[in-house]
Amino acid sequence: MEANVGLSDRWYRMPVGVALLIMVFAGPQTPWGWAGLYLIITGLLRFCPIYRVLGLNSCGG
Repeated sequence: MEANVGLSDRWYRMPVGVALLIMVFAGPQTPWGWAGLYLIITGLLRFCPIYRVLGLNSCGG
């Protein structure tokens, strides 16, 4: 797995992921909250399978 999630992308993914995941336990409790888990994992691993399929890379140069 080659990293394809850059630092600035991680700065957006992680807080949004945490906010969505919190919605599962507090708030409207929608299934969309579980998408936060995906964002957190891809932020930590620096690899996004969707980016790979689409040919995207936010790591820069």
